[in-house]
Amino acid sequence: MTAPSREQPRTTTLLPYAEARLERYLADLAHLVAIDSGSYSPAGVNRMADWTRDRLLGLGFDVERITPAPTHGHPVGDVVIARKRGELPVAEGGRRVLLVAHLDTVFEDGTAATRPFALDDRMARGPGVSDDKGGLLAGLSALEILDRTGARQYAELVFLATPDEEIGSPASRPVTEAAACGAHFALALECARENGDVVIARKGVADFRVTVTGRAAHAGIEPERGANAALAAAHLVVALQALNGHWDDVTVNVGVVRAGTRANIVCPEAELRVEVRSATAAGITAARSAIQAAAARPAVPGTTARVEQLDLCPPMEDTPASRRMFDRARRIAADLGVPLGGAATGGVGDANFIAGIGVPTLDGLGPVGGADHTPEEWLDTSTVPVRVALLASLVAELGDGRAG
Repeated sequence: MTAPSREQPRTTTLLPYAEARLERYLADLAHLVAIDSGSYSPAGVNRMADWTRDRLLGLGFDVERITPAPTHGHPVGDVVIARKRGELPVAEGGRRVLLVAHLDTVFEDGTAATRPFALDDRMARGPGVSDDKGGLLAGLSALEILDRTGARQYAELVFLATPDEEIGSPASRPVTEAAACGAHFALALECARENGDVVIARKGVADFRVTVTGRAAHAGIEPERGANAALAAAHLVVALQALNGHWDDVTVNVGVVRAGTRANIVCPEAELRVEVRSATAAGITAARSAIQAAAARPAVPGTTARVEQLDLCPPMEDTPASRRMFDRARRIAADLGVPLGGAATGGVGDANFIAGIGVPTLDGLGPVGGADHTPEEWLDTSTVPVRVALLASLVAELGDGRAG
């Protein structure tokens, strides 16, 4: 059966809808900012999840709540996954579009009371106002506009809200990757950069532990019988830091050094914690090989070094598919009368995991904000209508694959 023929709403027709709901957006934003939802405050995160679930149910989504297992002994709040089928099956050109935001902030309980939501002219302030309550709300607002305008020419819309993004999503990552399977496109709702850019690439991060083993000896009586692991580790620190500049967009940082227990013992063991960031998976692979090669050549006789990879967050790479998404977004923004740039950043987010399984991803699609994670965090509310209209139009275009 052929899907009903219906034109997607024109970008310029969506802007009045976004402008008309700005007052409600601000009221909702004030409500959300008043909720303490730090990553380690599951009760507060679940208040955010309750509110998000209710809004999605009202838009006709089927909503699922998942409580992840605690990580490192810390419970986190629930993941919200919502799905809504459209009128254009995949076989007829419909596409599945995933929108992702997060429910948590970096702030401790009590912050919302001591630093409440404030609106000064167009600038909104408060904990999480930009990261990511403003972006979460922009996504829900865009979905509401599409519902109001009858834009259903897509295979499926999926809205994902995670509870632990600010601590690296250790509990929700498997849920995020599972939700992203089968998606044709992903739009991450972190707020736009301070100059209005969306994010077209994020570096990936790999964490390593290097354990250096030597041989203990009495430092005063027979030091020649020892093999100083601290000295070997010091040479290794220099060698690893020297890897910086070997590849474009790859950084290597030895951030932690531990060695020894007493000054009168030749140090028998040392440990380094090393972080690698790269714009590409190939860069991380190259750095890993170089770290292993350096560890295989200890500078102190009688010592050895073992390299373990502790974690890997894949990069959100600047790919041809994501560039095509960006080109669409830039054209839509031009229709709305605003320029749109694309930025690469060294920070990571849930978008990395989604891009890491091969889904073309664009980030920074919330309103313009800045000073995230600080008491000065802000959101420029004058950008809300245009950004919501841009997001709604982009979702509609990506969902209908018949136009290419």
